[in-house]
Amino acid sequence: MKSNKLKLMTVTALLTALNIVISRILIIPIPFTHGNINLCDAGIFIVAMLYGPWPGLFAGAVSGFLLDLISGYSQYMFFSLIVHGLEGLLVGFLFQRLHAAKSKMKQIGIMLVGTIIMVAGYFCSDSILYNVQTGLVGIPMNCIQGVVGLIVALLLTPQLRKIIKY
Repeated sequence: MKSNKLKLMTVTALLTALNIVISRILIIPIPFTHGNINLCDAGIFIVAMLYGPWPGLFAGAVSGFLLDLISGYSQYMFFSLIVHGLEGLLVGFLFQRLHAAKSKMKQIGIMLVGTIIMVAGYFCSDSILYNVQTGLVGIPMNCIQGVVGLIVALLLTPQLRKIIKY
């Protein structure tokens, strides 16, 4: 039992670190806002769908927080901790609850819910940090980031499920 928990914690930490590195390397600044497009959501979706809500929460919260910290967006790091943490928790929970492993449509729907959480969360954080107009300007790019993450996760998760033994 302890061995399985240790493996889960180790794999979750490694995938979270990998998510941070990939998301930091492949980064596209969003014009007219204070954010960027990266693959953070893809990594969160993958961890949540492979391992469930608690690893999804960890991967989301830690990835979002540390990415903002090392990318120079420290004003967002606590918002990202909450927004991406909730995103991972909810996607992992819905994935398990709806038994979505074999249904692409359920997976897409679940990741769209996660994307909506992320978009709404960053609308709120932009509105708090700056103003509502900034929040509104960020919505399209955050939607694009979420959909890109959805597509990447949809393509990679089945392949990773085959090669990752735990």
